[in-house]
Amino acid sequence: MTEFRHVPVLLRECLEGLAIDPGGVYVDGTLGGGGHSFEIAKRLTTGRLIGIDRDEEALRAAGERLAPFGEKVTLVRSNFDRLGEVLDGLGIRAVDGMLFDLGVSSPQLDDALRGFSYSQDAPLDMRMDRLSPLTARTVVNEWPEEELKRILFAYGEERYAPRIAAAIARRRSVSPIETTLELAELVRSAMPAKALREKQHPAKRTFQALRIAVNDELGSVERLLDAAPDLLREGGRLCVISFHSLEDRIVKQAIHRRVDGCTCPRDLPVCVCGFHQTLKTVGGVITASAEELAENPRARSAKLRVAQRV
Repeated sequence: MTEFRHVPVLLRECLEGLAIDPGGVYVDGTLGGGGHSFEIAKRLTTGRLIGIDRDEEALRAAGERLAPFGEKVTLVRSNFDRLGEVLDGLGIRAVDGMLFDLGVSSPQLDDALRGFSYSQDAPLDMRMDRLSPLTARTVVNEWPEEELKRILFAYGEERYAPRIAAAIARRRSVSPIETTLELAELVRSAMPAKALREKQHPAKRTFQALRIAVNDELGSVERLLDAAPDLLREGGRLCVISFHSLEDRIVKQAIHRRVDGCTCPRDLPVCVCGFHQTLKTVGGVITASAEELAENPRARSAKLRVAQRV
């Protein structure tokens, strides 16, 4: 098993974005190995931190890392889109800040047995929550060809989705596709020669699409961002890190709906649609510095957006 030591992305920028009050209540909704949470907890005196993750290994590792903070930190096994239920169960009505890092933790990628990697052989799994019944093997071998094509195009932005879905359907009709390298080689074989000359691995987009489908990542993000602003106190901050264009588009649009969601014609003198602003943006899109990229190349696609409850 890979040791769960996740390097927190955009750490300094997240701490600045949260504008931490030492007596406030904060949520790290994507706990991982506890890197962001450790630095948040360090800045609390009478405050409290709620850490949420659906990965049991992440919770175990974070629990060990955050043990010195004692009762300041509460860890909960759940998905972040159930944030309202988690806070309600803890008797918390509103919080001062929330952080969500939507990326897959490095230990999950590096642990071959988790099945996220197209360069290491493992069973087709890709579950962030190992209690979930849906695996990548089920998606690849049992979902209709048309649905495979849809998720490859929608979630992986894979322009060769029809060719790859057809190749998967042909192969599984003979025998099930069982492992990550088996799938990666099948994707490679379905690609035209010009696609194989690209810098990135030919299976990267396919594996991204499967991971998103297995874990309902985009649906979870949409549900989260629909509810999260209402759980912030006035002046509270929301910080969201995304890693690919699909996630970032959802984050950007969700924040915009709360900042300027008025649907009235622009020539009306007053709003009649009932829109009430609940967020304002704080700064622009934040990306990793050259110094951070030199130390952690996986931060290169990270984008941080910050908003404040009004």
